[in-house]
Amino acid sequence: MDAPLSRRLAVARGDEPADLVIRGGNVFSVFTREWLETDVAIVEGWIAGLGEYEGRDELDATDRWVVPGFIDAHMHLESSKLLVDEFARLVLPFGTTAVVADPHEIANVLGTDGVHWLLDASAGLPLDVYFMASSCVPASQFESPRRALTPGDLDALLRRRRVIGLAEMMNFPGVIGGAPTELAKLALAEHVDGHAPGVLGRSLNAYAAAGIRSDHEAYTAEEGRERLRAGMWLLIREGSAARNLEALLPLLAEYGPHRIAFCTDDREPEHIAADGHVNSMVRDAVARGVRPEDALACATLNPALWHGLAHLGAVAPGYHADLLVLPDLERFVPDTVLKRGAPPAELPRAEVPDWVRHTVRIGAFGPEMFRVPWQGGEARVIGIVPGQIVTDSLVDAPVHRAGEALADPERDLAKIAVVERHLGTGRVGLGFVRGFGLERGAIASTVAHDAHNVVVVGMNDASMAAAVRRLANRGGGIVVVDGAAVVAELPLPVAGLLSDAPLDEVLAASHEVIAAVRSLGCRLDAPFQHLAFLALSVIPSLKLTDRGLVDVDRFELVPLELT
Repeated sequence: MDAPLSRRLAVARGDEPADLVIRGGNVFSVFTREWLETDVAIVEGWIAGLGEYEGRDELDATDRWVVPGFIDAHMHLESSKLLVDEFARLVLPFGTTAVVADPHEIANVLGTDGVHWLLDASAGLPLDVYFMASSCVPASQFESPRRALTPGDLDALLRRRRVIGLAEMMNFPGVIGGAPTELAKLALAEHVDGHAPGVLGRSLNAYAAAGIRSDHEAYTAEEGRERLRAGMWLLIREGSAARNLEALLPLLAEYGPHRIAFCTDDREPEHIAADGHVNSMVRDAVARGVRPEDALACATLNPALWHGLAHLGAVAPGYHADLLVLPDLERFVPDTVLKRGAPPAELPRAEVPDWVRHTVRIGAFGPEMFRVPWQGGEARVIGIVPGQIVTDSLVDAPVHRAGEALADPERDLAKIAVVERHLGTGRVGLGFVRGFGLERGAIASTVAHDAHNVVVVGMNDASMAAAVRRLANRGGGIVVVDGAAVVAELPLPVAGLLSDAPLDEVLAASHEVIAAVRSLGCRLDAPFQHLAFLALSVIPSLKLTDRGLVDVDRFELVPLELT
């Protein structure tokens, strides 16, 4: 429980002993970006002061570095595939003590009921989970969620404690064009996150003029520079599929850390377990020549400043005692994590109500659903860009036989389909994709940003149908099929997005599906993250939804056949 202000002030004055004093460490002043040889006095979860203090307990930090807890400026809990308690168990040892989450994944599947459940499930954790109200459900008119969120839905969410603003405005063409539906959403909140990949010049001016003050989609230094010049916060992302840190780090050298913050957006659980969370971005930035003090500012104070979390992000009087003790300034893996002045408490397992399960509504489904009638000619082809979630818009002539277009492993040309799963319409979008390197079989997932219909890529129709049927029978997840046989799977029965299993089981299954897709010939890093983003109709250049191919640059549906 928070200390009465009077006691906090008494400790700050030195009139009473602190609960805990951290002694002997090099304490990071994020405001001046210098290291102070001083003590840190903590009382009932708050920092009372820096200086010489007495305390009932002491923590020796000699020859180590005391810094604020890391804050993820923008992320999606659902991308971890873990219930929020398991996610907390995973990231707390890496020093992440707060995250700002956009729950639009679960909102697409379960509507506002799902968001309210996730809010309730994250209450009371030794990880602060703040939410932004999901502004774009659906992301565009080309996607099919369970139901659209209205301005009234968003207004109700914004009234919840820990909901601090409006989440990423993904329908950037609608905002730029002044669409009344998007302007009505923007009128609900002053604090708004952005999402404007590839937007520059006058279009960016219009986007920023709408009051949107951040963007995590920049993937070139030019984009990042324009956003900073437009007064926007640049949220540098390093996810599992979208890795933008290296490309944007020159801006830190050019301008310093002002109005720059780190975020992970979408990270797979095995990526976090092996490489770390926000701490890995600090580590990699420093390894590439960024001053540790600047990198730490981007991971602590700056996310708190952008999101108005005035009590987080610093080792200073009047701030929450979310602190890390680091043995070095190279790996940035803490040997001590304090949440509100104490080691994080053990977490009970989250309870999962039955109504958040059973969300895959697909009827009888056979190989004929993936047949692409074809008499010859060229087709639009989605081109994977390794390490990015943008795609190329390619052109190729599919092999065809008996009036049907076929996948072609020799040219790395696979079939792709998106199957509507929320209302059981039977609607299927069909296309071709290059870049997976599959030689046979199929892979499928109910994690398909942002509407989260079923996305499947394969080299033959029978394997694709077997994969979709398996997901329908299991209530969602990720599956790898060779022929008609399931060779590996990761069940995600909670909204088709999350596992209800412990972390170790999720990691083991995740490693198994990745190994299985490798056995089919795929060499992509994070293949299922790439798969998931092929259905997101607001990331350039060519994507597929259950309604068909989307030319994102022109923001319209286009036919598969190039005429």
